Amino acid sequence: MTWSVVAHDRASGEFGIAVATRFFAVGALCMYVKPGAGAVATQALINPYHGIDGIDLLERGIPAKEALAALLARDAGRSVRQVHLMDAVGDFAAHTGEGCIDFAGHLIFEDFSVAGNMLAGKQVIEATAEAFALNAGLPLAERFIAALDAGEAVGGDKRGRQSAALRIHKNDEYPVLDIRVDDHEYPLVELRRLYEKSKERFSIFRQFLASRDNIAGTYDRSKIDAALAAAGIK
Repeated sequence: MTWSVVAHDRASGEFGIAVATRFFAVGALCMYVKPGAGAVATQALINPYHGIDGIDLLERGIPAKEALAALLARDAGRSVRQVHLMDAVGDFAAHTGEGCIDFAGHLIFEDFSVAGNMLAGKQVIEATAEAFALNAGLPLAERFIAALDAGEAVGGDKRGRQSAALRIHKNDEYPVLDIRVDDHEYPLVELRRLYEKSKERFSIFRQFLASRDNIAGTYDRSKIDAALAAAGIK
């Protein structure tokens, strides 16, 4: 099941994962992202420990290719796994097991990777990659959604659609944005709606939260309210 994008936006410093599938709550088990480590997407017959332990390896400074090799070496089910990941310096690695259900494959580029299985065809990952690259001027969340939309438009998951998610981090342990559609007739439409809702209040409020650089954050409500008012939000 599933196709996803793992990416690093070097201009903004944001990085993360976006995913869509004909499966319930894909965001719960597919996506693992941590600042100072990287990002791991585990799919096909998901092994959650590829994400959990993969992040641990990356956080210890193990390069993406070596971390992936270590994960696969101990997994007797690697032939039915699909994994792609990014390390802390922005290098990528990917694995599509020979037992993954067609179409299954992956593509790696300088700043992102795309992988999928049980897809309508290779055109799904190609269209996803093309759309992600062509929308380089947009915020990372919008690039993710546009890329998944493009993959869906040429067939997506050959079984249909059910869930989608995206998770974006920057410098903090908690995310810049983390939204999930666990079960929906049109999950990518709903994902975009949630993203647009996030821009109304959440994205403004988020910038005032505590960070490692400013552990108290901004707690003066007048400043937060002023920023919301400037954005036309009551």
